[in-house]
Amino acid sequence: MQVEQHSLSFVPESERHGKARDLFNVWFSANMDMLVIVTGALAIGYGLNVVWSLIAVVIGNAIGGIFMASHSAQGPKLGIPQMVQSRAQFGVIGAVLPLILVIGMYLGAFFSCGSLGAQAVHSAIPQISVTTALIVLGAITLVITVYGYDLIHLVERYLTIVFLVVFLIATVALFHLHLPVGEWALSNFHLAPFVVMVSIAATYQMTYAPYVADYSRYLPKNTSSAATFWYSYLGNVISCIWMMIMGVVLAAAFPKFGNDSTGYVAHILGPHFAPVMYIVLVLGIIAIQVLNLYGAFMSTITTLEAFTKITGSRKTRFWLVFVISVVGTYLAISGQTGFTTIYSDFMLLLQYFLLPWSAINLIDFYLLRHGDYDVEAMFDVNGKYGRFNWISISAYIITIILQIPFMNTSLYEGPVARALNGDDIAWVFALALPMIFYYIPMRRKAAASSALSIDSNAV
Repeated sequence: MQVEQHSLSFVPESERHGKARDLFNVWFSANMDMLVIVTGALAIGYGLNVVWSLIAVVIGNAIGGIFMASHSAQGPKLGIPQMVQSRAQFGVIGAVLPLILVIGMYLGAFFSCGSLGAQAVHSAIPQISVTTALIVLGAITLVITVYGYDLIHLVERYLTIVFLVVFLIATVALFHLHLPVGEWALSNFHLAPFVVMVSIAATYQMTYAPYVADYSRYLPKNTSSAATFWYSYLGNVISCIWMMIMGVVLAAAFPKFGNDSTGYVAHILGPHFAPVMYIVLVLGIIAIQVLNLYGAFMSTITTLEAFTKITGSRKTRFWLVFVISVVGTYLAISGQTGFTTIYSDFMLLLQYFLLPWSAINLIDFYLLRHGDYDVEAMFDVNGKYGRFNWISISAYIITIILQIPFMNTSLYEGPVARALNGDDIAWVFALALPMIFYYIPMRRKAAASSALSIDSNAV
């Protein structure tokens, strides 16, 4: 067991290993946790009944998973972390703009998951305070993250087996719960909360976009893109739908579910099995916290490398992971109250900032460059991708601004969202507008460069 040697650097073919099917374990385990269950429970809080909540969960995850898995297919092709590849679109320094937002996303996810994991520990063993539990969970996550890629894949592989067995049994018990009258009535439909829940479910999938290539970049270059896509897609979508459905049913069965969500889940098999469920819930939090901390480290070192000569040495790796872990744990300790409201707004805000980046990245990879990149140039501020690409930066900022009228959070409701009775459809524009503001100008630029090259050769 050795500390991973590659941080943001290219993984040579001689060091590539693993199979595409390994990705199923990573993304399945990453979502078998309380955070996804709580996300599903939001649907009941918004006023949907069970049947429409389930439909929203399935539609949102099915759509969002397409974008998530499309990023995963980039890993074997390029052999570099996801956010390093953004330098080809935004420029080596320009990529810092989405990187800073992604780091904020990782810290927010670390805070959210850590809070739920610590609550599970405290509920199981009241003598351990939530603060102490946060510190212990942070330390465990730190160790696994420092060792990196191979240990992460190993841990997620064995956790997949544990989660499959335990949650299958829990699901059988779940559907023996008594639900209020009308929870399965198709006539009880409300458009605004339905659209919001579809958005949240889709966003949950798409917020994995900055993560995914990090866990496929060690696969051999000849790994099937289709296999990489489908193993990532199925692992993430199946687990998210499964856990969100659990959240929906539990929230409908227990009106006070939000007051002690971990407690209700832990006791689903009765008090005698509660200790086992608490352990599984904590393992689920560790499974995703490792990915959050690993991603935060990768994004942080990518940001710093654009301005410094920092390398991913073992010493640098440890201290960066340690500092990020401390910051994330501190945020979780400070934000123990008002979790549900904070988390709901956090999920909605993510879509406004991350989805335009995801769209630009995928448009560039699949429609403009067709996966053909100069990896060395991504580490050279004076290389072919330059310091800044103002086309992508402008497209990114314009897309964010144009979403404002469609936004709907507890902090702000845009005029269009208000006219639509609260429907938040901003994520549709976040994905569509980059086709206008990025694809078209970049295609024209490429055509002009090609024509100039032909003229120069003719002379």
